[in-house]
Amino acid sequence: MHVLVLYAHPEPKSFNAALKEASLEAIAAAGHTAEVSDLYAEGFDPVAGRHDFSTIADPDFFHYQNEQALAAKENGFSEELKREQARVDRADAFILHFPLWWGGPPAILKGWFDRVMAFGFAYRDGTRFDTGLYKGKRGLMCVTTGGTTERFSEAGVYGPIEKVLWPTNRLMLEYMGLEVQPPFVAYAAPRVDAAQRLRYFSDWKSAVGKLVA
Repeated sequence: MHVLVLYAHPEPKSFNAALKEASLEAIAAAGHTAEVSDLYAEGFDPVAGRHDFSTIADPDFFHYQNEQALAAKENGFSEELKREQARVDRADAFILHFPLWWGGPPAILKGWFDRVMAFGFAYRDGTRFDTGLYKGKRGLMCVTTGGTTERFSEAGVYGPIEKVLWPTNRLMLEYMGLEVQPPFVAYAAPRVDAAQRLRYFSDWKSAVGKLVA
């Protein structure tokens, strides 16, 4: 199995980065391969526009999905997008590593989905969810939060983490047809003690092991 690790954190010394390294260790230990799209380090541009394409469907009115459809048909994506799409094509599973910012992933990761997972490439009419083009492949999120477990509970101020992450889980990963495991969340990552961090590493490696089993 080959895993694409989408890593969206700007600090290489962060706990999120350490969990990403734990992913690679667990994947290798299970006898599988992985590659990383390090979005910040690689300077990925999250902003969509005509610069995404060498082809032009309509020079007078920019309709992004129509431009994506033509680019998919005529190999007209930018070199940056071709690189990322090649990584997608090689993957049997996807791991998303990101901190929770304003109730969702950082803009750079959302922009990756906007630009890379294009109409005509990652989905088409009639190929969503159970009929998605990535049916048979797997997905998993690894999320770090500043908020505690209590804050992300039914009685907490933020509500259950499942509701918070639902748009990413359902309308991005499951939308593609992926078999998605429950998200792994390292709550209050900046404030937990060393023992809790070790438990997070252990639990996360177990989750990765299930993904690639």
